[in-house]
Amino acid sequence: MYPEDAEPVEGSVVPPEPADPADLDWGLLPDPVRHRLAEVAATAVGNMPGPEIPGSLRPFARFTPAKRARLGGSALVRELRRDGAFRTAVVAWWEEHRPGELAAGPDEPIASAAAAVITGAPGARAAVAAVARRGDAAEARAERDEALARADKLTIEVERLRNELAEARDRAREAAAEREQEFVRLRRKVSEQGTELRFARDGRVELESEVARLRAGADERLAAALAERDRERARADEERARAQRAAAEVASARQAAKEARQGDEVRLALLLETLGGAVSGLRRELSVGGGGPRPADLVAGPTVTRGQPVVNLSTLDAMLALPAAHLIVDGYNVSKTGYPELPLADQRSRLVGQLGALAARTGVEVTVVFDGAAVTAAQTRGARGVRVLFSDAGVIADDVIRDLVAAEPQGRPLLVASSDRAVAESVRRKGAHAVPSSVLLGRLRG
Repeated sequence: MYPEDAEPVEGSVVPPEPADPADLDWGLLPDPVRHRLAEVAATAVGNMPGPEIPGSLRPFARFTPAKRARLGGSALVRELRRDGAFRTAVVAWWEEHRPGELAAGPDEPIASAAAAVITGAPGARAAVAAVARRGDAAEARAERDEALARADKLTIEVERLRNELAEARDRAREAAAEREQEFVRLRRKVSEQGTELRFARDGRVELESEVARLRAGADERLAAALAERDRERARADEERARAQRAAAEVASARQAAKEARQGDEVRLALLLETLGGAVSGLRRELSVGGGGPRPADLVAGPTVTRGQPVVNLSTLDAMLALPAAHLIVDGYNVSKTGYPELPLADQRSRLVGQLGALAARTGVEVTVVFDGAAVTAAQTRGARGVRVLFSDAGVIADDVIRDLVAAEPQGRPLLVASSDRAVAESVRRKGAHAVPSSVLLGRLRG
C-alpha cells in the first residue's frame, strides 16, 4: 500500500520524505486516519469565519461537529487535500484554540498520523504506514484466530469420524463373521436338502404365477374402484345440480306465489270496488226519500246482461258508467276500422289520444293492446289514463286480450272492443261484454 515505507534495498538511495501533504496519496490513507482528519476539520469549520470556509463545505457548517464529520467527511478530507489555505486555516485554528490537542485522542497512533498528514510533518508517511501496518496486523491476528478455531473444529470432527470408522469396521467384522457362519450353515443345509430345494424352486415358480395373478386381480379391482368413485362423483354432481335446480324452482315458486298473491289482492280490491259501486247504485235506486216510490222510479231502464254484445251507444254509455268498469281495446282492429288510410304509427297515436279523452270523461279504466310484431318504429306512449300494451314476438294481441280478461276477478264489468268474432266469442264466454269497433268509434267521434 505504501511502497515508500518498505525496507531499503542494499545499494539503493532512500528518497527524503515530503514535507508537503499534497505529496501523499490521500486516496490510500487508512480509514481511521481519514476519519480522524474529518473530525479535525469538522471541529475547526464550526468555529471558522464564513469567508475562510470553502463553498463546498458551507452547507455542512450549520451541523454539529459529529454530524458534520459523518455527513460531510468525504468533502472535508477532499478540501484538506486540495486546498492548502483551508488546511493551514484548520491547523491555525487548532493551535490557537486548542494548543497541543491536534494529535491527542483515544488512539494515539491514528491521531499522530492525522496530525502529521495535515501539518505536513516529515514523518507523515511513516506514521500513516504504521497505522496501516497496525490495521493489517489486527486483521492478520483475527484471521489467525479464526483459522485456529476452524482447525480445532476440524480436529474434533476428524476424531469423531475416526471413532465412527472404527465402530463401523468392528460392526463389519462382526457382520462378516456372522455371514460366514450363516454361509456354512446354509451350505450344510443345502447339501442335506437338495431335493427340497428343487421342490422349493418349483413352488417358487407357482408362487410367482399366483402373485402375478393376484396382482392382475388387484389392478382390476383398483380400476373398478376408480370407476365406481368416478360414478359416485358424477352422481354426487348430479344430485348437487338437482338440488340447485330444486332451490331455483323453490325460489321461482315463491316468486310466482308472491306475484299470484299480489294479483289476487288486486283482483279482490277491484271486486270490492265493483261491489261497493253496485251497493251504492242499489242504495240510490232504493232511496225513496220518505215519500214512497214515485211512478217514474218504477219504470225499468235499459237492462244490460253480462257477457252480451253491446250494439248501441246508449248501452255502451250505461256500461261505461258502471263502477270499476274496465274497457279493453283491440288496437289495430279498431284503428284500421276507423282510419285505415293512416300509417300504423299515426293510427296508434290517434286511437290512444281519443281513448285518453274518453277515460277523462268517464273515469273508466282503459287498456289498449297492439300486435308487437307490427311495430317497426318507436312504440307509442300511453295517454293519461290509458294503458298501452304490445304483444311479445310470436304472440298475437288477441291472446293478450284473453289473458287480460282471464286475470280480472269475477263480477267486474269488462268491455272488449273488437270486431274479431273469435275474440268476441271467447271473451263473452268468460263474462266480458263484446263491443263492436264501429260502436266504440261512434262514441270516440261523438
